[in-house]
Amino acid sequence: MRTITCHGAALEVTGSKHLLDVDGTRVLVDCGVFQGRREEARRKNESFPIDPATLAACVNTHGHLDHCGAYPILAKKGYSKKIWATSATADVARIVMADSARIAQSDARHLEKRIRKNPRDQRKVVPPLYDEADAQAAAKLYEPIAYHERVEIAAGIRATLFDAGHILGSAMVRLEVDDGSNGSTTIVFTGDLGRRNTPILRDPEFVGDADWLVCESTYGARLHDDLALAEDELAEVVRETVGKGGRVLIPAFAIGRTQELVYHLHRLHQAGRIPPVPVFVDSPMAVAATEVFRKHPECYDEETVTDFLDSGESPFSFSSLRFIKDPEESRRLNGTSTPCVIISASGMCEAGRILHHLEHGIGDHRNTILVVGYMAEHTLGRALADRRPQVRIFGEPHALKARVKILNSFSAHADRNEIGAMVAKMNLARLRGVLLVHGEPRAQDMLAAHLRELGVGRVESMHAGIAVPV
Repeated sequence: MRTITCHGAALEVTGSKHLLDVDGTRVLVDCGVFQGRREEARRKNESFPIDPATLAACVNTHGHLDHCGAYPILAKKGYSKKIWATSATADVARIVMADSARIAQSDARHLEKRIRKNPRDQRKVVPPLYDEADAQAAAKLYEPIAYHERVEIAAGIRATLFDAGHILGSAMVRLEVDDGSNGSTTIVFTGDLGRRNTPILRDPEFVGDADWLVCESTYGARLHDDLALAEDELAEVVRETVGKGGRVLIPAFAIGRTQELVYHLHRLHQAGRIPPVPVFVDSPMAVAATEVFRKHPECYDEETVTDFLDSGESPFSFSSLRFIKDPEESRRLNGTSTPCVIISASGMCEAGRILHHLEHGIGDHRNTILVVGYMAEHTLGRALADRRPQVRIFGEPHALKARVKILNSFSAHADRNEIGAMVAKMNLARLRGVLLVHGEPRAQDMLAAHLRELGVGRVESMHAGIAVPV
């Protein structure tokens, strides 16, 4: 019997874990952590639903935390086989997993200090899910393969990776499963599908026809703003905020979004379209990730090669830009009120240095909190995007006085029409079904309706822990 079971990112965004079981041969596509309410996240990430001993192989679509952040848990529980991925994804995931371990340990120490200072604080410090040794163990399991290279990853199961255009090294996974009668069934996992005409990276490729499609649906309820507006909107935010003497605080994923913002700010700086204010990238992981971007120019699109590489320039450096590693230097940023742009992780404001910048800047009406990516339910980032008048940072209430500006044009996820365009290229007569993952219910309902209008016969949402025969 052949089934797919979704153990994460089912009717929600984050925590992708998709298990293909072919008569007992099991392959896990992605192994990410759930991000949301701290107690809920802890509970979901601790109750690991998959026995590592039963897995024949893993495939990682890309290096974002919600797709790779639980591999150290898998390694800690004894998994020792391969994790197949592109070379760039392997490099990115190693940084993300190690940084996740460091941040969890740092946040635990920070909370412990706060609790010690306040004897009435009833919170408890919970040990991190894994440590840096577990992250290193998982990193050693990565087996890089090139785009379009067809590899047998388990008995009777072959994998081919296609560029997903989402972040550096991201891939859609095409699995061909032997049927035992000289035939095969093709199952495609989109991972996170990117957009066409975004800067730096190549456009998503067409992965070919398939029998089954396991498809992300993050922005199934939305249509994005025109990408051409991205630089104009960013320039306007920087000019307006600096004109008031304020700061632009940008929570951004350290992988992908940070580099894209730096690219745009570089172009705006070159063109004189923004004031010459300091731009700080305050995230050790983003600093390391940017070095990985420099290491993999084979992933760049033609425009980036023409605009920067051919002239000997790096898209990730200019005179006003400064990368910050040292924690003390990060703290000093909050000791002044000088206008600047601060880009810091984590992207959903659930951990990392962005929390300290928000804590110091949220109460100043001159500042702008710039939302440039998806904010999952029950995260601080979603509370800010919803412009709630009061939010909690490190457990303490803070009034939201800073302006919140949302730029939808920066999304790295395909929207409803972009996903539909990809599916419409497939042979719909062959396509037996589309299984929706990595999206909230409303997004999945709207995307499903759109795909049915295009002629897809079967579209359904995956439910956690329920196997779907394929």
